[in-house]
Amino acid sequence: MEIRADGLGIPQLLEAVLKLLPLDTYVESPAAVMELVPSDKERGLQTPVWTEYESILRRAGCVGSLQPCHFVFQRALAKIERFEFYERAKKAFAVVATGPAQCWAWLLCRETALYGNLILRKGVLALNPLL
Repeated sequence: MEIRADGLGIPQLLEAVLKLLPLDTYVESPAAVMELVPSDKERGLQTPVWTEYESILRRAGCVGSLQPCHFVFQRALAKIERFEFYERAKKAFAVVATGPAQCWAWLLCRETALYGNLILRKGVLALNPLL
């Protein structure tokens, strides 16, 4: 299932999603990005969006805190080899595509940050949020 979220960047969308969707507390990292390919590592490509994701995850309490995720994750983001990332993405329940509000071509409607794709692992939704 693809969900369109035109006009939003992934960081903005991630903040909103984390208010409603708990992440998995039984994994080392509930969020994953695609690791840099060797040629990008060699040329020193920077991925500032990853720092932004980690900051958002920390503010949501998913890293280094016991609330609301109830578990201290070892790391905010897992870095996954390119083809493994693609395989995981194929198995995702939903894909949320982001991009500019005014899209005139399909390819221009995607997130523009390099290595900006993100996979989240949903946790258990509590029946009673007070428990």
